[in-house]
This record gives sequence, structure tokens and C-alpha cells, in this order.
Amino acid sequence: MTQAPLRLFNSLTRSLETFTPVHAGEARVYTCGPTVYNYPHIGNMRAYVFADVLGRTLSWKGYKLTHVINITDVGHLTDDADSGEDKLEKMAAEKAQDIWDIARHYTQAYWDDVKALNIRQPAHWSIATDYVPQMIEFAKSIAEEHCYELESGLYFDTSTVKDYGRLARAVTEDGEGRIDTVEGKRHAADFAIWRKTPAGEKRQMEWDSPWGRGAPGWHLECSVMGEKLLGFPFDIHTGGIDHREIHHPNEIAQNQAFCHSDVSGANIWMHNNFLVERTGKMSKSSGEFLRLQLLIDKGYHPLAYRMMCLQAHYRSELEFSWEGLQAAFVRLKRMVMIVGGSKFKVEPSVLKELLSRDPLVLRDRLEQVSLRALEKFEGAVSDDLNTAEALVAFEEAIGLKGAAFIDSIVISTLLMDSVLGLNLLNLSRADLRIRPKSAAITEPEIEAALERRKEARAAKDFATSDAIRDELTAKGVEVMDGDPLGWDWKL
Repeated sequence: MTQAPLRLFNSLTRSLETFTPVHAGEARVYTCGPTVYNYPHIGNMRAYVFADVLGRTLSWKGYKLTHVINITDVGHLTDDADSGEDKLEKMAAEKAQDIWDIARHYTQAYWDDVKALNIRQPAHWSIATDYVPQMIEFAKSIAEEHCYELESGLYFDTSTVKDYGRLARAVTEDGEGRIDTVEGKRHAADFAIWRKTPAGEKRQMEWDSPWGRGAPGWHLECSVMGEKLLGFPFDIHTGGIDHREIHHPNEIAQNQAFCHSDVSGANIWMHNNFLVERTGKMSKSSGEFLRLQLLIDKGYHPLAYRMMCLQAHYRSELEFSWEGLQAAFVRLKRMVMIVGGSKFKVEPSVLKELLSRDPLVLRDRLEQVSLRALEKFEGAVSDDLNTAEALVAFEEAIGLKGAAFIDSIVISTLLMDSVLGLNLLNLSRADLRIRPKSAAITEPEIEAALERRKEARAAKDFATSDAIRDELTAKGVEVMDGDPLGWDWKL
């Protein structure tokens, strides 16, 4: 079986391009990480599921992956442009807490969600405040030719670089949606490299610089950390589609200035589309916004949300609904049952050997029909990470019937789930039973009641059987008679 070339959609050129690494055999990827002033919502986490699938695909293709995800703990203003308050300073003031404690708390919350979604650890978690001295040096290197100073700080003159805004396709000064007027700016699109602390004020996070005491602009950190950790040019830069309009064009402008060329920093810029939630609870300003923990509190395993993301192409809008999440959960359950059933039919010594081997060398042990499913899977993920089609190919591979296919099902799972990241060889039915926060009954109590009900039905005592069912229903337990998955009950 020959691997299909990996083709990815480059937002910079608006076209599919065959991936050709800058350094032979390597793949260097930078992902814009969270601003750690609040909990991430599930729309934020879609970006990291997408970036994880990209990284897993590059590893599947045999590249040595170096993946960097940044943590923004300074510089990101409330309106995402050059006015408003720093998001962390604002949250620290509202909570009357130390800003460093705020950053640590929400960074850990983000990392907890990363783990829950089975997102692989990157090579580097780059923390913005660790790189402030390097940011000052970067700014000094471009200031004379590309920047000017105002009372409020140091600003980048976007007219000094070629084709500013080509990533966003902004053809006029008012072509970008979130640019606010700052008195003295030469052009509407010019942006802050360094923001001075206003006279008479003191920030919790501020540093001395040639332009006065203050803090770096949001866009500066990614240019600096990308260059320091990956080198210009590197292969791929990812982020949410909202970054395509301001943040990433500003990064590119800084990178061009630093490199004294048209180098954008990355050869390929990739953006995932929005997760849409019609009731408005995706926004953090809505109060109880949709966090991963809320899904867990309602009884959904976090990997059901990962499945939901995989069912749509990363460049398509994905609409969130509880019905859609439930359907993704059922699909995950089916996979867990099939893979778990096959795994336990494999001889323990054979299973141990399979799990210890590099999955890619096991391809030769697949049955021909399994190889054909693998080829479909390979073609799907190579076609701009088409995970929706890849899932169909995977289900084809594990849906084969008969003892002759048991080993192939396990090998197919080893291979394909290394990209999908659903952790199917480790998940069990018990793992997927998440107790809802509102549940008024324990799992042992449910199992005991179901055992009594089974005995009553065997004795044809249907009155007792129905009474036990009604009792369970009143406590939020749905007894799933005739469930083809054999799940028996759910909360």
C-alpha cells in the first residue's frame, strides 16, 4: 500500500497544497493557544482537536513532529485589537486576585480539557510571559524601519510591508471588522507592538522597555515564540478562523519585517471554522457558557465531543446541539463495544505483541478487505484531514464479521485510531458511563435494581418489573430494553 500525498488547505493562498516540509523528514507546527483569563468553551477546544488531528496525521505520515502551542497570559485586550483592557488584568481586578494565580488556574483548566479530549502533548507549551525579553529584542530589531511611537505605545506601520492583510483578504483600511481607532495611528490597521502603562496607573504585569514601562502587544508573542522554537520559515501555523482576520495578518507583517523579506513565518496557514450554538451560550459573556465540564456534568464522556468534532470537516461550521452530541456518543459506544469485543477474543500473547509493535509495520498482517478500508482511510485523512470520511472507512474496517478478521480489527484500530485519537483500545463500557451531576442514585443501586427486575421478569412478575422500572425512571434512569448496543441503562 502506498501512502497518498498529504494535501492541506492553505488559507494564505486559498488553495489545496501538497505538504512539502521545510526540513526533510520533519514537520514543525505552531498552534495559537488560549488566553488564560477564563475557562475555555467547547468552541475554543475544537481548534485543539483539529490541531491534534493534524499533528497525528503528520506523525502517521512518518514525519518527526515538533508542535508548539502557546499560552497567552499577557497582552490580549478585551476587544482583540488595540483598545480596551488586558483580559487577564480585567479578570484579576474583578476577582481581586493575583494575576499570576489567575493565569495558573485557567492554564491548568485548559490542560485538564486537553487531557480529557485525548489531545497529545505538544513538544512545547510556550508561556508568553517567559519570552518578554525576547519580545523586546524582536521589537527593537524592527522598530526603526517599521514602527512609530505614540503616547500609548509603539505601533507597527502596516504600509511598510508588502501585501498587508492578504491572509484576511482585507483590501481597504476598513476591511477588517475589529479595528478600533487609536488617536495618532497613521493607518487604521496599524497595531500595537508595545503598550505603555498609562501615567498614574500600575499593572500587575509590566516590564521596562525602550518605549517605557508596559506590556507587549498580543500579536508579538506568537511571532517571537514561533521564531525561537521553530525558526522561520516553519511548516504550518494553525488557529481558529477568527484569527485569520487580524491576529494572523499582524503576525505575518511582523515576520516579514523581522526576516526583511516576504516570508510569512509559516509556509501553510490553516484555520478551523466555528462551532455554532444557536442559544448564544458559546460566548463567555453569557454566564454559564458551554464548557467541557458542563457536558461531563450532564453525563457525556468528553470523547463524545471529540467524536462530534471528527464528524465534520474542520473547515465547515459545526452546529452544537444536545441531540447531535447524543448521536456522537452512541456512535462512540458502538465503536467501543466492537473494538472491546474483538480485543478480548485475541490471544493475550498475540495482543501484547500487537500493542508493542509500531502500528505501521503491522499493515502486512491485514486481510485484503481490511487493507482496502485502510486505503480509503489513508485517502480521506490525506485529503485535507477529511475525518468524516475517515470515520466511515474505520467503521468499515471494524465491522467485518467472523473469527478470521479479529486480528485485523485490532490492527486496524491501532492504525486508524492513532489519527482519530478516540482511545478505543483503552476505553470500556464502564468508562463511558459518566454519572450526571444531578443524578439521585448511585451506579451500584442501579445495577441492584436491574438485577431484581431481571429476576421478576424471569418469574413473569411483570407488576414488580414495571414498578422497578418506574422507580428507576423517577430517579432519572432510562432502562434500555431491547437496546441493540446492550447498554441496559443510561442516566
